Amino acid sequence: MKKANANMKSCLQPAPKILVSCRGADGKNNALAVAYCGNCSYAPPMVMVGIVPSRYSYHMVKETKCFVVNLVGVEQKEMFDYLGSHSGRDEDKLAKCGAAVAEGEKVNAPILEDCPVNIECSVVDSIMTGSHEMFIGKVEAVHCEKSLLKENGDIDFSKINLL
Repeated sequence: MKKANANMKSCLQPAPKILVSCRGADGKNNALAVAYCGNCSYAPPMVMVGIVPSRYSYHMVKETKCFVVNLVGVEQKEMFDYLGSHSGRDEDKLAKCGAAVAEGEKVNAPILEDCPVNIECSVVDSIMTGSHEMFIGKVEAVHCEKSLLKENGDIDFSKINLL
């Protein structure tokens, strides 16, 4: 097998497309597409998301110390593309693209209701890793469409057509 050097940005693909939703100290909601996200602990459950400091949502997460990871299905592609290509500095992106939002049950951040899975997180730590600050979030609650749950409460990812 012959090998060649590959682009380092894509070395851990495919990965699910996610939207991180958050709320600023002023109460304004926002969401952004995030490329760097993953599990980082199972006891207690924690996830990490990487956000570039120049992004509008960065300061919201930094100030309020919470966020929601929203897994995106193919049905939400248009919303994902819009939220990933516009800035909350310029407009209320969630309203503009018609995103349905609900209040988080455990954290002060919005849940994107159209997404099949939502993971509410409280920031417990962060680290600058170069271009991104990795926010480590303790999982406070996980919401999932009922039809996607197994009898034991696990999410059946084979039933989700992730983007």
